[in-house]
Amino acid sequence: MSEVRVLLVDDEPRFSAPLGKRLAKRGFAVGTVDSGQKALDLLETEGFDVVLLDIKMAGMDGINTLGKLKRRHPRVEVIMLTAHANTEMVISCLAMGACDYLLKPADMEELVRKIGEAVRRDNRKPADR
Repeated sequence: MSEVRVLLVDDEPRFSAPLGKRLAKRGFAVGTVDSGQKALDLLETEGFDVVLLDIKMAGMDGINTLGKLKRRHPRVEVIMLTAHANTEMVISCLAMGACDYLLKPADMEELVRKIGEAVRRDNRKPADR
């Protein structure tokens, strides 16, 4: 299997920079952007297997970003990240197509496991025709 490409979308550099480095040390190819719009723009030109998407961001929040992302790129798996989870928000994100969610700060072993599950889920999907 080729290198797994992960896009980290979070407007908090204190969180995203160290997480991106830790994921890269684990062998992932990591891209990082600080807004939902930048994530959507980047996905138009580069392919990613999994998007790690913060829910609470300035400008376009993660929920709006998720909706647009799944309409444009339905095969991309999305794991929501949040420090402010509530049951209603989680259910909404899963209904919109997110494959999972994690509370911040995410346990690295659990995050790596969920990325692996997301990639396996994507590999089981029928190819777009």
